[in-house]
Amino acid sequence: MTSIPRHQPGEPNPLRALTLDQLRRRTSMKWRTYPADVLPLWVAEMDVPLAEPVARAVTDAMELGDTGYPVGTAYAEALAAFAGKRWGWDDLAVERTAIVPDVMLGVVEMLKLVTGPGDPVVVNPPVYPPFYQFVTHMDRRVVEAPLGADLRIDLGTLEEAFRRAVADGGRAAYLLCSPHNPTGTVHTAEELAAVAALAERYGVRVVADEIHAPVVTAGARFVPYLSVPGAERGLALMSASKGWNLAGLKAALALAGPGAAADLARMPEEVGHGPSHVGVLAHTAALRDGAAWLDAVLAGLDENRRLLTDLLAEHLPGVVHHAGEATYLAWLDCRALGLGDDPADVFLHRGRVALSSGIPFGTGGAGHVRLNLAASPEVITEAVRRMTAALA
Repeated sequence: MTSIPRHQPGEPNPLRALTLDQLRRRTSMKWRTYPADVLPLWVAEMDVPLAEPVARAVTDAMELGDTGYPVGTAYAEALAAFAGKRWGWDDLAVERTAIVPDVMLGVVEMLKLVTGPGDPVVVNPPVYPPFYQFVTHMDRRVVEAPLGADLRIDLGTLEEAFRRAVADGGRAAYLLCSPHNPTGTVHTAEELAAVAALAERYGVRVVADEIHAPVVTAGARFVPYLSVPGAERGLALMSASKGWNLAGLKAALALAGPGAAADLARMPEEVGHGPSHVGVLAHTAALRDGAAWLDAVLAGLDENRRLLTDLLAEHLPGVVHHAGEATYLAWLDCRALGLGDDPADVFLHRGRVALSSGIPFGTGGAGHVRLNLAASPEVITEAVRRMTAALA
């Protein structure tokens, strides 16, 4: 049997802090969607306790009754400082930011600023399913530019999608997922600069979802889209949500390049009423004081990636897995197993393990599943055991 790696000395691994019994007491989507005998490794929630600085900020707010409306730039200032230290990005302009309820609602607001009803929005499938849902619900149409066989942006395919998107003379946008969900691909500075050049050539406005930016392996380098040459008219969304498991504490930041400042200024004032004030406090504390905790999570995720690779090689060699450089999600190609377009359904009903079906991720998703790595090594091991048993 594959051995479970141990976390290195230092900050304790938050992924080992909670037992399965403790986690099953949670009332969030991950733990209450399926019956108790199902092991949930699907939706993007991490099996971790809150980082101490975040818990302290929330507790202090509760003790003070500090539960009013959000105001000020502390969140943006914390992000700017984090970006400078973490990514070497010293040009995050606090004055070109705005608080929004969360990243996807921020995406909606940014797309409203640069497109109109019926206009096209280009996406790179397989990609986060809400990209399709939110875009179509706001009366825009999706234009697909599938990733290449190497799971990276195919610039030729993207250019053709841009060409189609602007063919009728409407306003077009490109919803960039960076780092990419579900593949864990980290786009390089060269790739992003090429994207910016194409966008400018075709008059396409780029809106970058960078929610997974803090969750990048030690060997990879996250590059903010707004930091590359040619991205001056770009818009981006960032949050501490994924890095510190704060999905239930709603708050995100919209960022504008210098050429998009006027667009961001047109965002309706009431959008800023949607974020949670307590969420803003939590996200600010995470970015300002939670780096050591985040690093411990990242180290634990690296262990889990290696563990999953070993377990699949030993027990499910037919599954193709290219370990991503970012996110805590694993994209598994199960087509060789002969389970049809939706292997997640088989793993759920035969193995009692819940994974995300690849079908809603768009073109290239059939026959795939997405597995959440933000769990203990014991849970990852049990999940692969159940997946293997489902094939018996």
